[in-house]
Parts: sequence; structure tokens; C-alpha cells
Amino acid sequence: EKNEILAKVPITPFVPSRNKLERCLAIFDMQVAGLQRRLETTKSKCIVVGVSGGLDSTLALLVSAKAVKNLGLPSKTVLGITMPGFGTTDLTYTNACNLVKSLGATLIEISIKNACLQHFNDIGHDADIHDVTYENTQARERTQILMDYANKVGALVVGTGDLSELALGWCTYNGDHMSMYGVNGSVPKTLMRHLVRYIADNSDENVSKILYSVIDTPVSPELLPLDENGKMVQKTENTIGPYDVHDYFIYHFIRHHKSPTELLEMSISTFKGIYTEKELRNWLGIFIKRFFNNQFKRSCIPDGVAVGTVSLSPRGAFIMPSDAYYDEWLKF
Repeated sequence: EKNEILAKVPITPFVPSRNKLERCLAIFDMQVAGLQRRLETTKSKCIVVGVSGGLDSTLALLVSAKAVKNLGLPSKTVLGITMPGFGTTDLTYTNACNLVKSLGATLIEISIKNACLQHFNDIGHDADIHDVTYENTQARERTQILMDYANKVGALVVGTGDLSELALGWCTYNGDHMSMYGVNGSVPKTLMRHLVRYIADNSDENVSKILYSVIDTPVSPELLPLDENGKMVQKTENTIGPYDVHDYFIYHFIRHHKSPTELLEMSISTFKGIYTEKELRNWLGIFIKRFFNNQFKRSCIPDGVAVGTVSLSPRGAFIMPSDAYYDEWLKF
């Protein structure tokens, strides 16, 4: 009987199983409404969004475009800034640029390569050593550009990071971790694909084509150099495990307070025939370690929109000491 119950637990608990289109519309509208209110409160003249051609920045850009439209502002008041770096692919760069232009927003291109090389020289870092310094320098340079450009034009920097990244700490502290307002902070990666697909299904052909391409692109921070063929070498899920599994852990860990042992047992049943017990056990260990180790990032995240029952906001939704230790949680 217990196994029968576990077998009925959905693989993607964050994704609506009923009235999917209506609920995706409601979630998107909540993101838009939250941003509208913040724009009105701050009296910002325009919006700055860092666009990479990935899922997160794509959804943030779409939310921003709808928000300014609802406020009766011209679409060009959304400034999509693309900041190519050492790992930017032609595909993501092209998708980012084309989407900004297709939405009628203002496209701004600022390469971060020279600034990062200068910074490496300033701090005495070898640019051929592709370590955490090499990666985080790029993320922080991009954030500095967004913040300073926003100050220059009286804009609001809209954050793009999602719930899955916050849970796993898959962001650079004081880099892409920071913004003036986050619209994706309570949207996990598995739900994000459905939201972008919903918009793609209801957009004109030009925009839809770009959005479908974004959906099909592997998730990557694109911080490491490309291979000899100009292809992406850094794929997030190859490092930390699939987002459908991590979102499953996040949902039942936060929403239902399941223990690691229960999470493992549930996931083995739910993902039977898809992933092995060995794989799930490994990814659960990664989830627990990263979740505990990165609470310090969540303790100071920007304000953002809450769209569901699971949130990691430190302002009442989720409170946890940054120095909590995970040792006992790994006994599963």
C-alpha cells in the first residue's frame, strides 16, 4: 500500500497537474504584478535586465516587458544588457539579442572580457587557471555593470535567479546572487520551462521560435571557455545532477518537511526506471550539502515575488542559521 502511494507522487511537484495553462498564466501575472508595484514604489524610469539567452533571464525579460506594457510605458524602457564573456556561445548570444529586439526592448551589448582580464591582472590571478576566481570574477563584473548602468539611467535591476539555484547555492555571492528586485526567486527550474513554453505557445511566430530554442538549450552559467569547436563545455546538470530530481527534493524537503531517508525512499519509487538508486543517493547527498552550505546566500537575497507555497525568502518564509551543519542529515 505504501509503495502504491509513493508511486502516485508526481515527478515534477512544482508543475501544475490540473488547469496547467490557467495556473501558468496566474503565476506569470503574479510575477508581473509584483514587479509593477516595485516600479511604482521606486519611481524607476526603466528596467535593466542582464540577458544571457538562458531560461532565467528569458523569463525575467518577458516579465519585465509585460510589466512596462501594463504601466503604459514604451517597450524600449526595458534595457536588455547582454554581456558576452569567455564561455558565451553563439547560440545563447544570438537568442538573447534576438529576443530583446523582438520584444521591442532596448538592446545594449557590453563585453566583460577586457574588464575581467584587467581585474585578473590587478589581483594577480593567472587567466589560464579556470578556478572559482576565474568564474566568479565574470559574474561579479556583470553585476557591477548592471548596477552601475541602472544608476546611470535611473533604472531598477531585475534579478533573474530562480528557486532551484537559491536552494543549491548555484549563484555567485554578490554576483548574479544580487539585484534590486527578483522576479524568479520562488520559481523553480522545472516550472520555469513550463512558464516559458506557455508564453511561447501564445506569442507571435518570431518570438516563439526564439523561446523554443531557449527551452531546448542546456542549462549553463557559461563561465568556462568553449571547446575547440566553439561548443559549450560547462553544463550545470552534469555537475550537480538533474533539476527535476533537485526540485523534487526541494519541494518535499521544504513543503512537507521530509527527512533525507524519506526523500531517498520516495525518489527511488517516483523515478523508478528513470534514475538508479545509486544516482539518486549521490544527488541527494549533493542537495543536502549544497542546501546547508549556502544558507548564507539566502539570508541576504533581494526582495522578490512569492508565487507559491514554497519559498526560501529569509523574510518569514524560511529561517535557518547560516552555520547549521549537515553531518547528521547525511545519514540516510
